[in-house]
Amino acid sequence: MMPYLVHWFIASLALILTAYFVPGFHVQGLVSALLASVVIGFVNIFIWPVLAILTLPLSVLTFGLFLFVVNGIALKIAAALTPGFSINGFMPAVIGSIVLTVIGWIMRFVLFSQPNSSAMG
Repeated sequence: MMPYLVHWFIASLALILTAYFVPGFHVQGLVSALLASVVIGFVNIFIWPVLAILTLPLSVLTFGLFLFVVNGIALKIAAALTPGFSINGFMPAVIGSIVLTVIGWIMRFVLFSQPNSSAMG
């Protein structure tokens, strides 16, 4: 149970940091970020796959780059469903999805990467 809570908190902090770096991306506080993280998770589970399948021809045609647009749409849907979380425009949603992914990846790498003990000698 504890690892899920840690990942949830990390996702919420990544969302707050994304709001700091991306203009037009707004989170009103930690409670809103925690709720938005849950909503983003549900959107990614239930809505994102449908969007990805419906836009598969465009994704193939653009060598997968259209998935950035799909991620932005999913993020806009999550923002519409979450009080205290808003995205003003489509480009902030696309850029925010990229920044959110990078920040979350960096935070997880820093917190959960294990040092290689064989490199010690």
